Amino acid sequence: EVQVVESGGGLVQVGGSLRLSCAASGFTFDDYHIGWFRQAPGKEREGVSCISSSGGSTYYADSVKGRFTISSDNAKNTVYLQMNSLKPEDTAVYYCAATSGARITTAQAMALNYVEYDYWGQGTQVTVSS
Repeated sequence: EVQVVESGGGLVQVGGSLRLSCAASGFTFDDYHIGWFRQAPGKEREGVSCISSSGGSTYYADSVKGRFTISSDNAKNTVYLQMNSLKPEDTAVYYCAATSGARITTAQAMALNYVEYDYWGQGTQVTVSS
């Protein structure tokens, strides 16, 4: 059974940091690209970051560039999202998702487009208080 499971969310003050984890199972991790998305109440799901299956390419939304870092540990089948300098507008449910689609690495717009992804986690809440 394919599973991606997020963890690491919580409540943090403005300027603080959190590290989210995405643990994957049930598929060949090295063959899949992993993306992070977020959705705030009343807003559309937004692509945050993506790391390619090889780890050689990473993509970031402009809103998080320079503050968030995505990385992977293939030995643990886990992708991390290190979030620093958090802002109230980062408050959302964060989801990780997986896809083997080749289009992901053709353009950032593809990498951060949720329709390109096949497998989704249940989400983890991140709340940044001011």
